Formats: sequence, C-alpha cells, structure tokens
Amino acid sequence: MMQKKDDYAFVLDYLPYGYPLEGKMTPLVQAIGEQHLSLLELVPSKGVSFTINEKVYIGPEKRDKIYFIRGRLPKEKLTEAAKIQLQKFIENVVAEQEKKYLDFFNTAQAINTRLHRLELLPGFGKKHTKEIVEAREQKQFESFDDIRERVKGVPDPKKAIEKRIWEEIMENPRQRLFT
Repeated sequence: MMQKKDDYAFVLDYLPYGYPLEGKMTPLVQAIGEQHLSLLELVPSKGVSFTINEKVYIGPEKRDKIYFIRGRLPKEKLTEAAKIQLQKFIENVVAEQEKKYLDFFNTAQAINTRLHRLELLPGFGKKHTKEIVEAREQKQFESFDDIRERVKGVPDPKKAIEKRIWEEIMENPRQRLFT
C-alpha cells in the first residue's frame, strides 16, 4: 500500500528550542496534514518563525519555511497548545468540508452483518443508524441541520464527526473512517 502524503500542513505549535527534556535544542514544528489529517513533526529552515494555524508547504518541491519532515508526530508528544489547536482545526475542517461529511451520512454502508459504518460515530447506535438509513432512502441529506430535523433524537452529526476524527488521530482505532 502506497503511503499518502500531504503537500500542505497547518502549524499546531512551534517549539523554537525543541522539546524541553530531550537535551537537543533543535527547533520543531508540530503540524497536521491538510488532506490526510496525519500528525507531523517538521524541522523549520534556519531563521524562520511561525504563527499558529499557519499553512506551510511540505510537498516534494522546494520548501520555503520547512527544512525537512522529521516524521510522524507521536500523539504523546503533542503539546497542550497543539491539542487545543488540533481541536479547533478539526472543527474548522468539518465546517468547511460539510459536503464531504454529508456524503458519508448519505452513502455509508454496513461493514459486516453486525456493524454499520454509522455506528462507529460516537453516540450513534443501531436505532439511530436504522432511522438515518430509512430517512436517506426517501431523500438525501442536504445539511447537518437536515439530519437533525428529519431524524429526531439523533446526536449532533457535526460534533459526532469531530469526536470521531479526534479519536482516530489520538486513539488509533481499528476501523478508520476519516483519517
């Protein structure tokens, strides 16, 4: 399987002196890939500073601010500031790409005879899944509000997707839906 790579990443935190307890004073950037939402550890070019949530180029061509990609960022090394920015980033991504996540609600299928993809969302059980599938057969969902109006008692779909993306990034579940 070929590894998917991002061309851009968003800065979650900038550590001008590296990790405090590691001894090396190498500047580091904690970032998240724009498309594949993978946590990355980046080494900046000399004399460059960053702002939080700045979009930086990390693709194969000449990079202006990033010297090289050190590798995947272990979730244990995420700073508290980076965790806060990650939460905001996820909220923005879900809001900006609502159509992509609506398509998930409109097209998600069963994984096997006992488990449906919708059931992997936090707060969605067999009852909500059945109601969503029945409602989308009559007419495709047009917005998150449309889901909430047509399927009574369903958890907030936007928040459920945000929580699921957070879980996929931070807890590494067996089944992945979005990362």
